Amino acid sequence: EVQLVESGGGLVQPGGSLRLSCAASGFTFSNYGMSWVRQAPGKGLEWVSVITGGAGITSYADSVKGRFTISRDNAKNTLYLQMNNLKPEDTAVYYCARGGAPYDYRGQGTQVTVSS
Repeated sequence: EVQLVESGGGLVQPGGSLRLSCAASGFTFSNYGMSWVRQAPGKGLEWVSVITGGAGITSYADSVKGRFTISRDNAKNTLYLQMNNLKPEDTAVYYCARGGAPYDYRGQGTQVTVSS
């Protein structure tokens, strides 16, 4: 059974940092690209970043480029998202997802709130 479990969310002030983690199980993690997506209150799902399975090639949405860093540890079956210089508009539930859209599996999400 595929499982994706996010952690690391919380309340942070503007300009602050958080590191999200996603523990994966039930599949060969290193074989799959992995994505982070988010959903702000009242809005649809927004793609944030993706990392390929083998070479670890990364890509980012323009809204987070230069502030967020996606990475993975295939030995630990874990995906990460380092978020720096957070802004109020980054407030959302963040999900890790397997592959690219339409994401056959997605975790339960972790809330990130950026507010003073």
